[in-house]
Amino acid sequence: MPLQARMDCQQTLGADDRPHQQLAADSPAGPALPLHNDDVTITDSRCPVCGSPFRPVGRRRFCSDACRQAAWRRRHSASRALSPLPKGDPRSGTVYECPSCGVRYLGEQRCPDCQLFCRRIGSGGLCPHYDEPVAVADLIGDQGR
Repeated sequence: MPLQARMDCQQTLGADDRPHQQLAADSPAGPALPLHNDDVTITDSRCPVCGSPFRPVGRRRFCSDACRQAAWRRRHSASRALSPLPKGDPRSGTVYECPSCGVRYLGEQRCPDCQLFCRRIGSGGLCPHYDEPVAVADLIGDQGR
């Protein structure tokens, strides 16, 4: 800001008793304009978070910093909402095979005979004819590649 314009500035008190700089009407910069529309106040005097009445000053929308932060958290938590998990156990539709004895299990990760952890074969279910676990990859074979 040039020195002359700085000298033409004068301190005045706004409606909220805070000092505002206002340019003199005869300054080279022109007539006085409100800075950042601070002369406009919000007419609703209730906090949107807690509902308590408060005196709005300037552009203030919340009664306290705690309510302002709570409103920010509410607005941003909705955008990060996680999708719900599918119901049921995800292992119930998974076929596992024991590396030692080669027996397949549906939804069981540990072989009860060998006491070893089984390898995951993939999604599958019980065969309707033989009542044994069958993986989808076994049914598709090389056709799916």
